[in-house]
Amino acid sequence: MLKPKITYHRVKTNEELEAILKLQSDNLPQKITALEKEKEGYVTIHHTFDILKRMNDSCAHIIAKHEETVVGYVLCMTRNFKDEIPILVPMFDEIESIIPETQDYIVMGQVCVSKAYRKQGIFRGLYQFMSQVLKPDFDVIITEVNIKNVRSSNAHLAIGFELLKTYNSNGDTWELICLSI
Repeated sequence: MLKPKITYHRVKTNEELEAILKLQSDNLPQKITALEKEKEGYVTIHHTFDILKRMNDSCAHIIAKHEETVVGYVLCMTRNFKDEIPILVPMFDEIESIIPETQDYIVMGQVCVSKAYRKQGIFRGLYQFMSQVLKPDFDVIITEVNIKNVRSSNAHLAIGFELLKTYNSNGDTWELICLSI
């Protein structure tokens, strides 16, 4: 069977933002089984349209599309959103404790690939496109992964992310990881 032709873009429309929210909603821990969480990973945060749009206006998110359907995304979050999502404040505090103020970084706020499109290289493609388009403005992509989300941790390490530090927040242990671009 041929792999579908996947294209990568920056988000330009409200419809694309709505498609991200739908994909996000379908992959929250409460919407999937324990086995799916272990084997496929999950997303932690369900954003509002308003915050997703404001993040996009600051630095457009990256999406993977098959024809007109959004099948994956990575969210771009600049440091000015530090206090916007309470669960992420500790991550930004950890980043600020180890990254010099002069270093330009972008936070990858979340990554997700539609179940029907997994294991086709889209995760890697999203990050390659993100690195390519953001390289002029940023030195590094930083994110965090809950150590319980083994699938996500392994996927990030496989494409070149490196561990900056491990820390505890909100009753969970997180890996703060980075990818030089």
